[in-house]
Amino acid sequence: MPKKKTGARKKADKMKLRQKDIQAGGLEGRSLVDFPCNTLMTCDKCQRLQKNRAFCYFCDSVQKLPMCGQCGKTKCQQRSGDCIIKHVGTFTTGMAMVGAICDHCEAWICHGKKCLEAHGCACPCIDSMCIECKRTVWEHGGRIFMCSFCRYSICEDDQMEHQASCQVLESEDYKCGSCNRLGQFSCLRCKLCYCDNHVARKGVKVEKGVALKCPKCMFELRETKDLCMSARKYGVRAGRVIQLRTKMMMAITSIRTMTLGVREASRLGAVERWSVLRLVAKVSTRARKRRSLGREKS
Repeated sequence: MPKKKTGARKKADKMKLRQKDIQAGGLEGRSLVDFPCNTLMTCDKCQRLQKNRAFCYFCDSVQKLPMCGQCGKTKCQQRSGDCIIKHVGTFTTGMAMVGAICDHCEAWICHGKKCLEAHGCACPCIDSMCIECKRTVWEHGGRIFMCSFCRYSICEDDQMEHQASCQVLESEDYKCGSCNRLGQFSCLRCKLCYCDNHVARKGVKVEKGVALKCPKCMFELRETKDLCMSARKYGVRAGRVIQLRTKMMMAITSIRTMTLGVREASRLGAVERWSVLRLVAKVSTRARKRRSLGREKS
C-alpha cells in the first residue's frame, strides 16, 4: 500500500503544478476548461448539465452550494483570512459565502478580497463571443472553448464543426496571394498562404527564434507542411449530382402516382421503389421493340 499523502505534501504538489502553469505563460498557458468559472455544473432542481453559473440557464434557480468562479471553492474555512464578511469560528457555505456575480462569465465570486479584486479583470470569459454563432456566455448554457488553430472562442454547440473546417484555405490552391510561388507559411485566421519573400512586411525586423507574424492580422504563422491544410472546393460536381438525384426522385414519385396511386405510393419503401423502376424499364423496352418490329414489317 502506498503511503498516504499528508496535507503539506498535497500543498507542495499543488504549488509545483501552479509554478509550471506560471512558467508556461500564466493564464495563456492554462487551458480554458481548467478555470472554475468554465467548469460543468448540474442544476439541483432540473438536473441539467451546464456551465458553472449563478442562476440555472433553464429554470433560473439558485444552487444550494455555489462555486466560486475564481478559486473554485464551495465552502469558506478561513477563520482569520481576507474575507470581507468576517465569520470567526464558523464555516460558511451557500449564499453566506457569495460576494458578487461576474458580468463576463455569470458565475458566483466568493467574499474573499483577493477573488473580488482579481477576477473582474482576469476573467477568461472576457470578450468570449463564439466566432460561428456570435453568442456570448449569457445567450447559451454551454461552456466556452478555444480553437487550437485560430485561437478564437467557440461555444459548445459549434466546437466540433468549427475545428473540422478551420484548416481550409480561402483560395483554390496553396500559392501565395501576392505571387505565383508556393506558400510555405499559413495564417490560420486569414486562411491565406505566404511565400518567403512576402511573409515579412516592409520595415519590420525579423528576430531570430521568434515566430513570424501574419502581414494582414499579425497572428502567428505556422508552416504549411506541419498542418493538415486543404484548399477550398466549390462543389460544381456535387451540384450536378444533387440535380441528378432530384430528377430521379421526381421520376420515382411520378411513376408511383401513375401506377399505384397516391395513398399506396406513400407506403412504399426503398426496395419497392427500385422494383417499380425495373418493371417500368422492362415495359418501356418491350414497347420500343414492338414499335421497331412494326416499322420493319410495314
